[in-house]
Amino acid sequence: MAALPDLPLPASIRSRTVDNINGLTMHVLEAGFETRGRPCLLLLHGFPELAFSWRKLMPLLAAAGFHVLAPDQRGYGRTTGWKADYDDPADLDAVHVLNLVRDQLALLSALGIEHVHTLVGHDFGSPVAAWCALIRPDVFRRVVLMSSPFAG
Repeated sequence: MAALPDLPLPASIRSRTVDNINGLTMHVLEAGFETRGRPCLLLLHGFPELAFSWRKLMPLLAAAGFHVLAPDQRGYGRTTGWKADYDDPADLDAVHVLNLVRDQLALLSALGIEHVHTLVGHDFGSPVAAWCALIRPDVFRRVVLMSSPFAG
């Protein structure tokens, strides 16, 4: 596979991949990483968006004192390691919302982040954010759901 071109990002945002995230190599955009100990904000994109959708907001949040993370969720963008073979219903387990929650927990663990100050989910990221907060309120202390109400 040919290398992907660099993303046109503001200078304050870095793009990187993190290996071994629940079976994935996860692509993450990051701002405010220069200073350790900042409270973490985790931004989950919607469909058909990518982490790139948060690029204009991330520098503002970093300037406000946060370490901001925006991953490409499983099945999106530059995150790899998932299968797009949905012929067998068992293959859908990979995109079950609880597995998407595991992806976020594994990312935080790989980065050494014990808890998230605020988790923001937009559209498709909204139910993932809601389940993250319900399953692990010790990790995800606050949640913002945008564009998609939580059905429970």
